[in-house]
Amino acid sequence: MTGRETDGRLGAEFFTPGTSSFTEFLAAHRPELLITRRVLPDGVRADPERTPHGTTVLALTYRDGVLIAGDRRATMGNVIAQRDLEKVHPTDDHTAVAFAGTVGIALDMVKLYQVELAHFEKMEGAPMTLGAKANRLAGMIRQNLGQAMQGLAVVPLLAGYDLTAPGGGRGRIFAFDVAGGRYEKSGFHAEGSGSPYARGALKKLFRTGMARREAALAALQALYDAADDDSATGGPDIGRRIYPIVSVITEEGFERLPETETEELSHEMVRQRRTRPDGPAAEV
Repeated sequence: MTGRETDGRLGAEFFTPGTSSFTEFLAAHRPELLITRRVLPDGVRADPERTPHGTTVLALTYRDGVLIAGDRRATMGNVIAQRDLEKVHPTDDHTAVAFAGTVGIALDMVKLYQVELAHFEKMEGAPMTLGAKANRLAGMIRQNLGQAMQGLAVVPLLAGYDLTAPGGGRGRIFAFDVAGGRYEKSGFHAEGSGSPYARGALKKLFRTGMARREAALAALQALYDAADDDSATGGPDIGRRIYPIVSVITEEGFERLPETETEELSHEMVRQRRTRPDGPAAEV
């Protein structure tokens, strides 16, 4: 892993007792591999027209757990950099992360976070609690503060199913700021440039105890509203068959909705929009 060995054998650092944090292990032995340590020179800011950014992502709780979703567009300034970006990633059996912000750094951060959780479980013999997972992600975001202040910010959204919650398992949502502040959200939340419109849609569509299909449609409607008012957010691309990514986390674990299901729900939503272009009305 370190690249220092030439005979294929692991170095002594792998056999030295230490922390259960893979990030701390990497920082001690190969800090140059940490994406969060690569700060731009003083006075230099990232050019938004040369660094792809991704939006919009959201999460909401429903009857069986929590749903997390994201659109597929990445932009560089006024240019569409990618139409089928995947912004929702499982991080272990019962958590997932979606991201808004600088794509390259976000993808590396997600990969490091996945290894962080797996490393901890192997070292300790048990997974972290959901609250500890949120704290660990907050620490990783805080390490990126220098780059965030230079225009390379990453804002993840963490969703998980808490198997140890009082009264039984339940879905939980955690949001973060660029300085690593951690905030648990009740019911639903959205991040990214289209998030004000997505949250506005979820305010009228969300209700406690929704079935999975209802929750998925609400998420798609919210992403559609975001795309309707935010040029950086992409709606369902019927012609190219590119649809938002929708995943759920329940007691059984993480599941990404099949492409056929997401496609069918997207077509249903578009049909509804033909009669109500501004989306469904809130239940009274």
